[in-house]
Amino acid sequence: MMKKIVLVLFVGLLGFSLTAQETAAKIEFKSETVDYGEVVKGANGVRVFEFTNTGNAPLIISKVSSSCGCTIPKKPEDPILPGKTGEISVKYDTNRVGPIRKAITVISNADTPTKVLKIKGEVKDSGAGK
Repeated sequence: MMKKIVLVLFVGLLGFSLTAQETAAKIEFKSETVDYGEVVKGANGVRVFEFTNTGNAPLIISKVSSSCGCTIPKKPEDPILPGKTGEISVKYDTNRVGPIRKAITVISNADTPTKVLKIKGEVKDSGAGK
């Protein structure tokens, strides 16, 4: 008799955990790398990462951090509903001449809680004043 109860409980738990996993936010980026290419010193350093919540629960982005103070990411404050798109904008300080190789970490309630986005490119001096 006891074995039967344990089995029923086990199957019940299994069923429960399966349904629990079915409701999840999923974050899918259009592209996980933004290539600035060559930009002139002092140019507009804002770029956007577009993403879609391909899951079936609201997506909440809790934190977006950058590997460097020269890059300022901005995250959506409101939950992104299933099927909707959102964006994370990144502002790079283009007064710094040289290669751009930075990582932006996105932390959310998605089934992949941590995503690393990358920006790359190069800031060229405009050559003014030489």
